Formats: sequence, C-alpha cells, structure tokens
Amino acid sequence: MTLVDTFVYGLHLLFAALWVGAVAFVALVVVPLARDGGLNATPLGTLVGRLRTVSRTSALVLLLSGGHMAANAYTVDSLTGSGRGHLVLAMVALWFVLAALVEVAGGKLERGTDDKKVREPAREARPLLLAATVVGAALLFVGAALTTNLPASL
Repeated sequence: MTLVDTFVYGLHLLFAALWVGAVAFVALVVVPLARDGGLNATPLGTLVGRLRTVSRTSALVLLLSGGHMAANAYTVDSLTGSGRGHLVLAMVALWFVLAALVEVAGGKLERGTDDKKVREPAREARPLLLAATVVGAALLFVGAALTTNLPASL
C-alpha cells in the first residue's frame, strides 16, 4: 500500500466516523433536548446547519475516497461476483440512504426553526435521525467487516 493509499484510507475512516458520530449526537442528544423544550430555535438552527455541513462534506469525501479505493482494488466482476464486492456495494447503498435521511431530517428541522418552532420539528425529524444512526452504524460494521477480511470466507 502506498502512502497515498494509506492517507485515503485514513481520510475515509475519519470522515465516516465524523459523519456517523455527528448524526448520532444530534439524534440522541440534541433532538430529544429540543423536543422537550430545552433548546430554542436559534441554537437548534445552528446545530442543524452544522450537521448538514458535516453530512454533505463527509458524503463528498467518502464518495471520492471510496471511489479511489474501489478503483484500485476492484473490477466490475469482483464487485458483483465476490463477498467483498457485495459488501462494497452494500456500503454504497447505505451511503445513499444515510445521506438522504440526514437531508430530509435536516430540512424538517430547518423549516421548523425558520418558523421559530422547535418541539414539533424535533418530533418529526427524530425517527429519521434515529434511522440514520442505525444506517450509519451499519456502514461502520460493514467497513469493519471489510477491514478485517471477514468476507474472505464468503
């Protein structure tokens, strides 16, 4: 593995952890606090804006770094015809789902904070963010399976 490959893998892992961690923090800490009236619209709006920035930046970095890794390690045949390839394709699908869930939840929260509402938008966004947290955890577990060569026996 070259120095560039090591950097790309590290960057990929760093942004995956940042993305999933940010989503989990908002879902498990920020949104319940907002739902219970512990936050007003201004700080919630700021947090939602930062979550969306982290999400969009992470999605882009993961797309580019994952594309680099896949281009160097796989062919179309190995992506579609092996256990490791199937896990990579599963990661891509989960990546799309995570990005979509965060965007939709962020939109609900942002519209609410624009109207100076907090509790109702937090209640509406919470199931989406909880689902995004589960999807993010699944992404990390699939990544762990790939890292530990678990699918070698598949």
